[in-house]
Amino acid sequence: MVPDTAIMRKRVRAAVEADLSNAPLDAVGRATLRDFAALRQEPEVVEVQFSGGVMGQGWAVTRPNGPYLVVYLPQAGCFSLCVEGPFGPLDIGVHGNAIGCFGSV
Repeated sequence: MVPDTAIMRKRVRAAVEADLSNAPLDAVGRATLRDFAALRQEPEVVEVQFSGGVMGQGWAVTRPNGPYLVVYLPQAGCFSLCVEGPFGPLDIGVHGNAIGCFGSV
């Protein structure tokens, strides 16, 4: 059963907010949070390509930062750093919390 879009959007927003509340507050952490806030968007459904051409549904939580964007993967319960490819976002194997993935760029 596929959850309602409004319910999923609320869950994804809550996951981002939880990560933000646990983010480091040192100088680098504050700069990362500032940059994340500038690129943050309302969660949007995207198709993500994984190794071997496997496709899955995710929720983009940032606009692209260069070729990179952060996507929530509900099946895995974590965020992914993806790179924009010719067929949409491509999972590049960086997983964890939203701020950690975003800060990996």
